[in-house]
Amino acid sequence: MFETAELGRALASEEYKKVVPELRQELLEVQRQLLDNGSFQVILIFAGVDGAGKSEIVNLLNSWMDPRWLVTHAYGPPSDEESERPEYWRYWRDLPPKGQIGLLLSTWYSRPILDYVYGEHNLAKFDKRLDRITGMEKGLADNGALILKFWLHLDKESQQTRFKKLEQDPLNAWRVTDEDWKHWELYDGFMQAAEHTIRKTSTGEATWHIVEGGDLRYSSVTVAKTLCDSIRNRIEQLQRQVKQGDTQIASNPDTASDDDIAFDRQRCREVVRPEVATVLSALNNQLKLSKADYNQQLSSLQGEVNQLQHQAHERNISTLLVFEGADAAGKGGAIRRVISALDAKHYKVVPVAAPTDEERAQHYLWRFWRHLPRAGRLTLFDRSWYGRVLVERVEGFASEQEWRRAYREINDFEEQLAEHDILVIKYWLHITPEEQLARFDARAETPYKQWKLTDEDWRNRNKWADYELAVHDMVERTSTSLAPWTLVEANDKRYARIKVLKTLQDRLQQKLTTGS
Repeated sequence: MFETAELGRALASEEYKKVVPELRQELLEVQRQLLDNGSFQVILIFAGVDGAGKSEIVNLLNSWMDPRWLVTHAYGPPSDEESERPEYWRYWRDLPPKGQIGLLLSTWYSRPILDYVYGEHNLAKFDKRLDRITGMEKGLADNGALILKFWLHLDKESQQTRFKKLEQDPLNAWRVTDEDWKHWELYDGFMQAAEHTIRKTSTGEATWHIVEGGDLRYSSVTVAKTLCDSIRNRIEQLQRQVKQGDTQIASNPDTASDDDIAFDRQRCREVVRPEVATVLSALNNQLKLSKADYNQQLSSLQGEVNQLQHQAHERNISTLLVFEGADAAGKGGAIRRVISALDAKHYKVVPVAAPTDEERAQHYLWRFWRHLPRAGRLTLFDRSWYGRVLVERVEGFASEQEWRRAYREINDFEEQLAEHDILVIKYWLHITPEEQLARFDARAETPYKQWKLTDEDWRNRNKWADYELAVHDMVERTSTSLAPWTLVEANDKRYARIKVLKTLQDRLQQKLTTGS
């Protein structure tokens, strides 16, 4: 595989000096076009043989382009903060927003390769980690990201020569470490792992570019030209798609949107249910709890949850609660009963609304990755990443292709949380259309609750059947052994709140007892 990167290619100094000024101008121009387009980000991943010039190329690109629109990160061993979260947390946190370029060194490829070469993981485990990488990159690419991966290569003899030359230079001797020499001794093992990695993870969405690293002038120009061409080609492709889309719209001028239809709250009082049975229609919505039983169980459960959460904190076990449900289903009330049982220092509530401009500039999962709790903490999401397969599906904010592939992306996300020993508890609070209408009317008549009722709530009610079918699919495809859904019969608020607390108690107890 690497023979083509061992040909001794180089760029003469005179040619380099002639090429670079024009190349820098091209880089700045495509950088400006990328920023103006704003519909995708560019992620450059640098990997390869130690001493092949990865850092030097990144430094050159930073000096050749506008640094305001570049994001550069080099990864070493994870910090304490990073170790308390899933492995990919720090990578998601550092992704460049749309319109910008990220230069990433020693990324998600470094640790799997090292663990395999040093014999800490067998081939099956290695392949599993590479599959996860491929899944992450596919998710980013499906969301529009342009991913360019560069493997900088040196043969073993050239690497040895490079190391010795650097060691003889007092200003650069620091660049060569004992670990570098140890890796050199394991060169053949690294090349075997590298070849396997490239074959397994070079995809149509994220192709590897093998670059000969013997001459920095040659390798830096090769990388820069590839970057220029790739951004330019992507922008031209998007422009062609826009033109085709404009043509299709022009040919269908009578297409109407929901905004063209007059909104009428009275029309939304009646709902249409799905014609088929769903997981929600099978729930018993007559379940109730008396006030006396509720007060007794509430106090007892809150005390037990408090003690269990203290134990989880001492053992660095994090918990993540997801609350979903129809409008007025009682998510806020259930959350308040949970946090009343907790130490305020150990939990965080994340209310999820429409994404901000900053969040729109990233993959939809980005804003949830950044809120993952540290070890021993508890985070409650009032609505969550499931908006992708619920509101975005029903309202047309996501294409069918986007929300269908989200099931796989979400399951992989939650699998990573579970693998990091984070307890994931997901609640769907369900009420009947009749109960929702009664709660809407009560809100409308109560001055301090009127703010809770919006036209958007009524519009969502008008699509009851669509939402119920979306929930059915969501449960069917994402209720896993690692992160099962708890369906809560919520017509009676007292019953719902106790079931939420009881589920939290049971799951915490099981986690502390069995670790699962």
